[in-house]
Amino acid sequence: MIKIAMVEDDAELAEVLTQYLAKFNIEVHNFEDPFLALSDIALNNYDLVILDLTLPGMDGLEVCKTLLAKHSIPIIISSARSDITDKVIALELGADDYLPKPYDPRELEVRIKTILRRCSKETQLVQEEKKHEIFELDEEKKEIKKNGEYLKLTPAEYEIMALMCKRKGFIVTRYDILQESSFMSSDEDSGSLAVIINRIRSKIEDDQKNPKHLLTIRGSGYKLVE
Repeated sequence: MIKIAMVEDDAELAEVLTQYLAKFNIEVHNFEDPFLALSDIALNNYDLVILDLTLPGMDGLEVCKTLLAKHSIPIIISSARSDITDKVIALELGADDYLPKPYDPRELEVRIKTILRRCSKETQLVQEEKKHEIFELDEEKKEIKKNGEYLKLTPAEYEIMALMCKRKGFIVTRYDILQESSFMSSDEDSGSLAVIINRIRSKIEDDQKNPKHLLTIRGSGYKLVE
C-alpha cells in the first residue's frame, strides 16, 4: 500500500482524488490545514506528498521548503496558480514534479508511480554503494565501522579517522589535521600525530607496516583509500 499525504484545502477535489487513487492501492490522507499536515508528516511515514500552493495561513512554497528541510520525501506540486515563477521556485526548492490544475486523476496516478519507482532505484543505488564502502562514518553517534564492524578508537583517533573518512580519496595535510583536531593544535604535536596514525593503522590495516588504506603521501600528508 502506497501512503500519501495530501495538503489540499479544496475538500471536494481531495475527496475525488482520494477515491480514485484508492483503486490503485494508494491510500491518501488529506490535510486542509498546512500546519496540521507538517505536524502529521513529522510523526508518520509517508511515501509521497501532494501539495497545493494556495493554502490557508501558509503559502505552499513555504510548506514545500519546510518539508524538504526536515524530510527526504518526494513532493508533487498540484496547483491552479499559473505563474511560471511558482513552478520554477518549487522545482528549485527540490519538488519532484509540478502538475497544473485542472488535470486528469489518471495523470496524477501515473506521475506518483513514476516518481516512486525512480526514488526506489535511487535508494537501491545508495544502498549498493554503501555495501561497497569499507569505512562508514556516523558523526551523530561518533562511530566508525570497517566492513560493518565498529572500530575501538580513542577520542583523538576517532577525530583524525573521521576527518579522513570525510575526505576519503583526497590528501589531507598534516596542517589540516592539526587545525581540525581539538587534541592537537600546533606543529609541536606533529610527532604525536605520527604516533596516533600508527595506532589507527594497527586497528584498520591487515599489515601495519604495509598499509593499504591509510597511506602516507610523502611531503603532503595522508590519504584514506578503500
